[in-house]
Amino acid sequence: MDYFLTEEQQMIKELAARIADEKVAPVARELDEKEEFPYEIMKILAESDLFGVYIPEEYSGLGGGITEQCLVIEELSRACAGVAVSYAASGLGCTPILLFGTEEQKQKYVPDIAAGKKLAAFALTEANAGSDVSGIQTMAVKDGDYYILNGTKQWITNGGEADVYVVLAVTNRSKGSRGFSAFIVEKDTPGLSFGKKEKKLGIRASATREVIFTDCRIPKENILGKEGMGFIVAMKNFDRTRPGIGAQAVGIAQGALDYAASYAHQRYQFGQPISSFQAIQHMLADMATQTEAARALVYATARMIDAGAKDFSKESSMAKVFASDVAMKVTTDAVQILGGYGYMRDYPVEKMMRDAKITQIYEGTNQIQRNIIALELIKQYASKK
Repeated sequence: MDYFLTEEQQMIKELAARIADEKVAPVARELDEKEEFPYEIMKILAESDLFGVYIPEEYSGLGGGITEQCLVIEELSRACAGVAVSYAASGLGCTPILLFGTEEQKQKYVPDIAAGKKLAAFALTEANAGSDVSGIQTMAVKDGDYYILNGTKQWITNGGEADVYVVLAVTNRSKGSRGFSAFIVEKDTPGLSFGKKEKKLGIRASATREVIFTDCRIPKENILGKEGMGFIVAMKNFDRTRPGIGAQAVGIAQGALDYAASYAHQRYQFGQPISSFQAIQHMLADMATQTEAARALVYATARMIDAGAKDFSKESSMAKVFASDVAMKVTTDAVQILGGYGYMRDYPVEKMMRDAKITQIYEGTNQIQRNIIALELIKQYASKK
């Protein structure tokens, strides 16, 4: 379908696609097997200015938005979702600074992130605080001109690799979610350390680690917004970044569809290509239709955000939940079309199926997304009574 991209958007998409095909795809299997962080590919993305596509020009970015970011994530995910999330997670860490940072904070941190000189990360999840953000235990205690952080964050994408972390911590337990605050923490801050690299089902090229704070002293100037705004920082951040997970899911689905359709032409059974069998044709037709529908929803949501919409929580959740469910179904069907070969690591679709699963889980499970959508609908229709 023609989504009427601007000339610049089309150039960004084509550049990301070329990097995906020429640099990512040839090493995707090796990165997955070795669980190796894609340093060289991050450098290539930095040299290509792709880290700055969504960042305003005054902070050394290209001046685009969520749409441009989604285009890059989608194309990279088509080749390797682990590489794509390493890129995308830097945006997850940078967006809170763009939304809530002071001018001084933006000037200090954002240009280097836009240039790909520094990676960012967002540290929210803990052992007892996943879907239930109110379970956060990490504490930040005011001490003169500093806050002292103590606690452990879990499953942080780019953990240990990122240079800049946006961290959610409790500053006033008695206020519940209004007692959370967000802080910018630099990697070389004394008291900041990292746990082991997690062994994962999919997206193995990405780094997922514990981020540990032990009497970590953070200058008070590093608070985002003001004390007590942490929950708002997190929710506004996710509203803007969930379409990126949708784009990742679309890219994974497209990669699986491309490979399955090509394989169906080459694989002969009963004296003819399996693409001639109606059962296979119907599977491919459904896979293509579902992938295109997911893409349309992701692009529409990204454009809605970029156009300046005030409230897009529902649409952001819809894009994430629908696209990720599609990715899981399309990759599973791709494995089925390849049959026994699809189950083997010699072929890429088993990796795509493993990678697809996480899109239904991180940045809010799909069950939580449905809660958000339903609550927004209830509010919408209640106001019409």
